[in-house]
Amino acid sequence: MRILVTNDDGIDSIGLHVLARAMKPLGDVVIVAPDEEYSGYGAAIGSIWLMKPEVHRAHVEGIEEAWAVTGPPALCAMFARLGAFGDIDIVVSGINPGANVGRSVYHSGTVGACLTARNGGITGVAVSQSVDSWGVEGQAMEEVLENQQWQGAADVAALVVEQLLADLPKSPVVVNINVPNRPAAEMKGWRRTDVGSAPPRSMAKAKLTPKTGHDGAFHVDWSWGDALQTPSGDDTGAVMDGYASLTWLGALEAVEPQPDLAGRAEGALDTFFG
Repeated sequence: MRILVTNDDGIDSIGLHVLARAMKPLGDVVIVAPDEEYSGYGAAIGSIWLMKPEVHRAHVEGIEEAWAVTGPPALCAMFARLGAFGDIDIVVSGINPGANVGRSVYHSGTVGACLTARNGGITGVAVSQSVDSWGVEGQAMEEVLENQQWQGAADVAALVVEQLLADLPKSPVVVNINVPNRPAAEMKGWRRTDVGSAPPRSMAKAKLTPKTGHDGAFHVDWSWGDALQTPSGDDTGAVMDGYASLTWLGALEAVEPQPDLAGRAEGALDTFFG
């Protein structure tokens, strides 16, 4: 089995290196990660015709093949499914410092790489770990990263990936793993969870403030809301309660609209094109 490991924090991330080494007993590991920070890029691949992406060899201790890409993690996954790095059986993305739960799932580059992989027919596993000082949502500062206990997330990820590789699903899936910042032996267990509607503490308000000396230019200042109690049945609550959270993410698909809304919109189209 050939395992591609990527992330959204860049090729130099310790979490990436720990995760890649944890995958080695499971197959042939190749790292293909952004050359710099791309957090919050979701499944964006960027303007390829403008940025002219490049791929450079990189060195990661204990990993024979590693590449740095001048683009976001979804682009790494897209190159992989196009065969740039040989045949890939599974994409594993992480370890992200800061759990990707609730609304952050929509914006996470860690998760976005796996969604892009699935779009190309490859199963993906996203791996994220909470940050003690910042709750479960948000990127940590360098001093906070020093307290990350990466191996706990890597151990949980290895168990899940091993089972997926034992019998890869015919239709590709995406598993979103989030764990508390502690060794696996100190977690309370695991829970299969839904995507929460909100993180325990999120941004509450944004406002424009003038940029001094620049007429017509503004900074965007935002503030954090109060801490919220989240149900233990969703991904946010499970991690906050000390459990490893496993969420199976569905594919983007069309849904039935509200009848009154559909009638108005479709009636307007009939009039326009009639």
